[in-house]
Amino acid sequence: MRTMALIATFALTSTAAAAATCGNDASGFNSWKQQFAQEATAAGIGQRGLAALANTSYAQRTINADRNQISFRYSLDEFMRIRGADTIVAQGRRKIANNPTFYANLEARYGVPASVIVAIHGMETAFGNFMGDSNVLSAITTLAYDCRRSDFFTPHALAALQLVDQGSISANTIGAMHGELGHTQFLPANVIRYGVDGDGNGVVDLTNQTDALYSTANFLRQKGWQPGQGYQEGERNYAVIQQWNAAGVYQKAIAIMAARIAG
Repeated sequence: MRTMALIATFALTSTAAAAATCGNDASGFNSWKQQFAQEATAAGIGQRGLAALANTSYAQRTINADRNQISFRYSLDEFMRIRGADTIVAQGRRKIANNPTFYANLEARYGVPASVIVAIHGMETAFGNFMGDSNVLSAITTLAYDCRRSDFFTPHALAALQLVDQGSISANTIGAMHGELGHTQFLPANVIRYGVDGDGNGVVDLTNQTDALYSTANFLRQKGWQPGQGYQEGERNYAVIQQWNAAGVYQKAIAIMAARIAG
């Protein structure tokens, strides 16, 4: 209940208090952090999270990547080739074949086909082989500060600070360029909303494959996945795949690869 209350607080913070002033380069970042610390305090963030915020730095690589996302402008065929669709499909089939009980249990619990989860896993991190090389807190706070998409990333920045408070991540946690975490690249607020302790050890850790895949299936189910319904374009569950990533070419690729993995 406290988690849900904090999420609601995150959504209201910018309107309930004066929002920190965004910027378009590094020059105002330190001033923004001081203002944002007041927002974070109002949202219930504790001293551990506030100390982590104070130690963040402007992530120029993240800004460069955010303003130059050219892969989503490719045609579907180009995108599939560049992202290695054939390799993802082949490796995805092997993963399911090598651990059928795990994937059967996952599918039975959430009603999401294992092939869809595996396609996402392969697309996001090549099955965990590359989960990022960026400081999560610096990346996510830089995006919250940047005027381009401040409204979208501010709740995620607050959520990341909450995860620090909880001990789920640290000031030094490494993830993807936009602050995503783990095997399937969850943004911080989605870790809080949809994260599942899949292996039952009492910790939601998306660098753990079991937790990550259970969390991914939970995300899709909570977004409206209908068990037994199709997921290609024009079918009922395709709209749920669209909730995973906003890029049309990405959505199509996931659906196609999942169908190929399923055989």
